[in-house]
Amino acid sequence: MKYVSTFLIAVLSSLLCACTHQQVSEGEQGDTLQFKYAENLMLVDYQYYTEVTMQDPWNKGKILHTYVLVPYDKEDLSLAQHPSLAEATVIRTPLQRAVSFNTAHAYLIEELGAIHQLKGVADLKYMLLPEVHQRVKDGRIFDCGDSMMPDIEKLIALQADGILLSPFENSGGYGRLEEIGVPIIECADYMETSALGRAEWMKFYGRLFGKAHEADSLFATVDSAYQGLRKAYGNNGSHGNNGNHGVRMLTEKLTGSTWYVPGGKSSVAQLIAAAGGSYAWMNDKHSGSLALPFETILEKAGNSDVWIFNDQSEQPMTYDRLRAEYHGYAMLKPFKEHRVWYVNSLKVPYFEQVSFRPDWLLRDYIILLHPEQGLGEPKYYQPIKE
Repeated sequence: MKYVSTFLIAVLSSLLCACTHQQVSEGEQGDTLQFKYAENLMLVDYQYYTEVTMQDPWNKGKILHTYVLVPYDKEDLSLAQHPSLAEATVIRTPLQRAVSFNTAHAYLIEELGAIHQLKGVADLKYMLLPEVHQRVKDGRIFDCGDSMMPDIEKLIALQADGILLSPFENSGGYGRLEEIGVPIIECADYMETSALGRAEWMKFYGRLFGKAHEADSLFATVDSAYQGLRKAYGNNGSHGNNGNHGVRMLTEKLTGSTWYVPGGKSSVAQLIAAAGGSYAWMNDKHSGSLALPFETILEKAGNSDVWIFNDQSEQPMTYDRLRAEYHGYAMLKPFKEHRVWYVNSLKVPYFEQVSFRPDWLLRDYIILLHPEQGLGEPKYYQPIKE
């Protein structure tokens, strides 16, 4: 999944032959950016570049990728005395012709005021971003097709200077994408185990687009809002309760014959706790999903007070339709009491926003778990029709 940038090779070769370029001492001390929540990302600022190290979330102790962010105005940069960076990917910043394969990253780019630097997207049909669609229509952004089979010729034609995509374990690499000489930026933020940890990756993305100040400021807003809600309504908060005895929440629904519930160390489980709720798998030690049969769901979480899930349909969800999907749903307490909420991600920009605005999602959870607190209407979720 790693590759050596052809640009880096050219830079090193030219600088080794030059005698007037500024040299970076091997012992130079950089300024490390302190992350509060992100566990898989490290940024160190040096005089002429920023070194970005991504930990491999699937192989503890190993590196997923190393990047060197070099501002366009630092033409005299030399990395010749840094052999440890020989396999790093050089990215010239700020990116001017970026491509995003993920709707959440495209949303963040727009939020940071860098939409004019986004020149290509994949999976456009899944993006609920009016500005992106308008720019595609106007020819200012290229539609690069399916993210699993992108239009390589179009990527070459638009002269992209960076492709943001989400890596997957054992993906086997990126095929022809690795051959066109465009830096592949592996956005592994979704593997963070906390919602704020994932959101904090915006500090890295901001530096890619020359929007470091905007990204740092936005994250400070998100962090402050999230912590304010957690302290006021979360477990052991002034309005909260003990997570083992609070309002019980069930998430997701069957996929085929399997119900994938978030593990106890997942960001979803942490959000439920932060909202002052209880969760049947809160004591589980997994950060990923647990694949369970319906019988286990009924036994451990059938008594939940609130049930939430994502739905992608052109038609509104109803209790009759839900029962028709699977008759066992009618045995769940929240179904019987009509306390089921869903988000239609075909029509609501849920996946666009919640990755980098977990404070908005936390507010929704609090409203669903504690409607008596009077926080208003949810931003994403709606009740199932009678």
